[in-house]
Amino acid sequence: MLSRFSARLARGEEITAAALAAVITLLILTNIAFRALGAPLYWISELAIYAMIWMTFLIAAAVLKRRQGITVTLFSDLLPAGARRWAVVFVDAMVLVFALLLLWLCWRWFNPLALMRAGFDVQAFQGDTFNFIYAETTSTLGIRKFWLWLIVPWFALSLSLHGLANLGGSLRQASGADPDVEAT
Repeated sequence: MLSRFSARLARGEEITAAALAAVITLLILTNIAFRALGAPLYWISELAIYAMIWMTFLIAAAVLKRRQGITVTLFSDLLPAGARRWAVVFVDAMVLVFALLLLWLCWRWFNPLALMRAGFDVQAFQGDTFNFIYAETTSTLGIRKFWLWLIVPWFALSLSLHGLANLGGSLRQASGADPDVEAT
């Protein structure tokens, strides 16, 4: 069930990333047109940058789910098949550890419990924690940056789910319980 949910989530991330790629293209073309007319819209450049950041995080999670990232296989190619399967388990475990560590760091960064204790008063939160995450605004868009930075905890949570699903599959494959699971 987790594996199916992870696959659907990865597909949704791919679709969203593709839509963002189209939006980025349109934003850049619009900006070129306005610059050619002598009236550049600076907020379009900033919006394109943030859209590209979101696109990158979304597609990175999907790529890691599908184990399609760039790899160096010099070591694993020398291993016998059984050891190679356990190497995949190790890699999946390390991806999960990274994702959980990033999730924990995001929890500390956004510090939602301290924000709740401060009654969602950003000034009080800043005074208590010296954390200014909720106060910073973008240069030209004028929106709070934390809205844009929410992609990082999303990535951490998504990658945690993908990593857990991949680890479960690679463990089943390495132990011989599920020979149909592909370990690359």
